[in-house]
Amino acid sequence: MDIFSFVTLFGGLAFFLYGMRVLSESLKKTAGGKLELLLRKATANPFKGLTIGAVITIAIQSSSAMTVMLVGFVNSGIIELPQTVGVIFGSDIGTTLTAWILSLSGIDGTSSVILQFLKPSCFALLVALIGIIMLMVCKQQRNKDFGTMFIGFAILMEGMTMMSTSMAPLRDMPEFTHLLTAFNNPLLGVIAGTVVTGIIQSSAASIGILQSLSMTGQLSYGVAIPIIMGANIGTCMTAILSSIGVSRAAKRVTTIHVLIKVIGTCIWMLVFYGLNAVFDFPFMSQTIGVVGIAVCHTLFNVGNTILLFPFSKLLIKIANIIVKDTDEEQEFKLDERLMLTPPIAVAECRNSIVKMIGKAKNGLDKAMVMLTNGYNKDDFAYIKKNEEVIDGFEDHLGSYLMKLTTTQHLSVEDKNRSSSLLQTIGEVERIADHANYLSNSAEEIFNKRLEFSDEAVSELNRIIPAVKEVYTIALDCYMSGNAARAEEVGPLRIVISEMSDQFKNAHVERLATGKCTTIQGFVFNDILYSCVRIAEHSLNIAAIAYRFKYANTTDPATYMHDFKHRRDAASERKYKEFYDKYMGKELPAPVA
Repeated sequence: MDIFSFVTLFGGLAFFLYGMRVLSESLKKTAGGKLELLLRKATANPFKGLTIGAVITIAIQSSSAMTVMLVGFVNSGIIELPQTVGVIFGSDIGTTLTAWILSLSGIDGTSSVILQFLKPSCFALLVALIGIIMLMVCKQQRNKDFGTMFIGFAILMEGMTMMSTSMAPLRDMPEFTHLLTAFNNPLLGVIAGTVVTGIIQSSAASIGILQSLSMTGQLSYGVAIPIIMGANIGTCMTAILSSIGVSRAAKRVTTIHVLIKVIGTCIWMLVFYGLNAVFDFPFMSQTIGVVGIAVCHTLFNVGNTILLFPFSKLLIKIANIIVKDTDEEQEFKLDERLMLTPPIAVAECRNSIVKMIGKAKNGLDKAMVMLTNGYNKDDFAYIKKNEEVIDGFEDHLGSYLMKLTTTQHLSVEDKNRSSSLLQTIGEVERIADHANYLSNSAEEIFNKRLEFSDEAVSELNRIIPAVKEVYTIALDCYMSGNAARAEEVGPLRIVISEMSDQFKNAHVERLATGKCTTIQGFVFNDILYSCVRIAEHSLNIAAIAYRFKYANTTDPATYMHDFKHRRDAASERKYKEFYDKYMGKELPAPVA
């Protein structure tokens, strides 16, 4: 084996690892938000989690990435620890698919044209050609991502072929045969598999290298089996590194992952080699091929799941003992590890914004109550604290989304959604600001013992319920994802704006006749101003919700303008309904 063989070996390994990375990243992008949706279905039902874990790992071709995502989800408080156990077991099964794909390199295509096409040296080139054509011809980003996926797969298989070619001279080297006999010691084999996989942080890659090595015809079952078991332990290194600096709940995810691999390896080593001591399995000295390695890898992970899956609750208890609780309170924070899968990161940002909107709505509701029922110090304190929390949401989510869009390669759809989410954050934060301003007005009315005229009270009792309805419709449309009523916000916003103008003019006349004082006028105008601004921000939020439900392909700037200035027959009809409701002769009931 000369220097050029070593160059080919390490060059092939570089191709293999890079191809696997490209394939995994493009698969995650093309899967989109479906990954996040699947993970949310991993509820308390562990069998559902098992299936979902296998499906997602097959989709992204990486159990390590799956575990890192779980660490990020638990650290962000998105899912609970018990929900992750079934997913971890499922990911261990799903990752075995890679070994079966790589086993295609062992096909002997000399006897059949069809088999010749199935050899990586042939079909990898065809797949690469298809990928390049898609990248050059296709206009849609999603199709380009599919092209990138094909190219990544071709690079991976070409790397596998290069490694196999470079190792071919080893079959004639007696020194290599003597080296392999050292790994007949099961403990050394497990250590070797663990160390190599821990360094390259991918069990799929280490299994691929082992499959390339098996093509020399010098690798036996007795040598390969402990190395395969060690590779399954070494793959935990990625999860261990990802658990640095996370919450204790997230550290338990990694702990469970390590426990499953270590306990499973120990038990199956004792069982397998105990039976071998009694029955002396004849296949242990036989040569193992690429398919045999795939079979052993699959049997270990499936057998491990069958053995340990019934003890999921016990694994959680052990993890809780190893990683003890503290009294530290974990603040809201989306984990940056989610950025490894951009569609999921974008989806979780939206879920966090929904929580932010819920808090903003609570603050608005309390502010509206104080304006009609009087100042309440508990509600006032809640609104102040709530506004600080929402500011924290804005800072964290804004920074997170900016980092996501600048450091990750997002699909066109995820870029649009990220832009929309950034806009939504600003609109919600401004609504919360006006809830704060309204609470200040309520406090000023209370402290200065201001009493509005009957006309001013009547006007406030008209506009406040209208404002409450406009933000309730808009925020509910966004939170529920059902934008059916979003088109009602525009007509109601116009009514609120007209009410404000009319009431301001009426108040100026009352000031002129001495019915109201200047101080009352300032407070009254402040309330009306906040009411109009709340309606404006509600319209923007409704437009965002409606666009992503019904008109996602439209240019954002053009769409926002058209939505806000729509005056068709339906909107005119809704305008009249709202006008009659809030500007009619009969006063609406005060806000409860």
